[in-house]
Amino acid sequence: MSFLTDWITNWLHDLLVNGIMGNLGNLFTNVNNQVGEVATNVGMTPGTFNPGVFALIKQISETVVLPIAGLLLTFVMTWELIQLIIERNNLHEIDTWIFFKWIFKTAIAVLLLSNTFNIVTGIFEVAQSAIQQAAGIISGSTGVTSGMMATLQAQLQAMDIGPLLGLWMQSFLVQIIVLALNIVVFVIVYGRMIEIYILTSLAPLPMATLTSRELGSMGQNYLKSLLAVAFQGLLLLVCVAIYAILVQSIVTSGDPFGAIWATIGYTVLLCFTMFKTGTVAKSIFAAH
Repeated sequence: MSFLTDWITNWLHDLLVNGIMGNLGNLFTNVNNQVGEVATNVGMTPGTFNPGVFALIKQISETVVLPIAGLLLTFVMTWELIQLIIERNNLHEIDTWIFFKWIFKTAIAVLLLSNTFNIVTGIFEVAQSAIQQAAGIISGSTGVTSGMMATLQAQLQAMDIGPLLGLWMQSFLVQIIVLALNIVVFVIVYGRMIEIYILTSLAPLPMATLTSRELGSMGQNYLKSLLAVAFQGLLLLVCVAIYAILVQSIVTSGDPFGAIWATIGYTVLLCFTMFKTGTVAKSIFAAH
């Protein structure tokens, strides 16, 4: 009878150990995949992320917004010419060089306006290059290896059935939390790209004011906002990389119970920091 009891106990023990390792293995695999997916998604330019949406945004910008921007540019440069003339002692002193200055500024303004999409695309290509280089470094240093998992499994083998049962229930809870994390990451990453498309659709309007002394802050702040949302992708990647490294330390800590709750805490912290990346990026580039 004792032989049967021992067999059932060992069978249940191994079943719980395998279940916990399966749950935690899925968690750590998900973390590794999450780093790769975030690196891929945030490293895309608006044109490569979804060519169909980008083509639609470009068409709207060129056919609807650009004519309005042309009218705005006409007003801005006319006002600029008036200001250049009257600021010279109320028309009593006029130098011909101010007209050459105005023609030069107008030519620059027209050039910027006609190449708005090239400028916007160039900003995101620079950001994409930086993100891809960072992703190559991060992907090689955040993976949870089989050796780390073997150390954790050895710790589990030494535990009794009671603690293993509680640990299995906790590891199952972590699976649900990680699923919620995937949803949060999806919302943040795709929400950022939708914000990029919205900014891109109205790009000609602020670009039309860029050379103006009085209204130029509008165009400057737009470029700052564009840089902020472009490099927000790098901050998102850094957040996920920090999370992955913290999870590595959990695996090698030798404390299975602590590993479960530390993972939950780090997951909540990751969600919080990812939501803050937009604010941090705007503060870095002084965009408001």
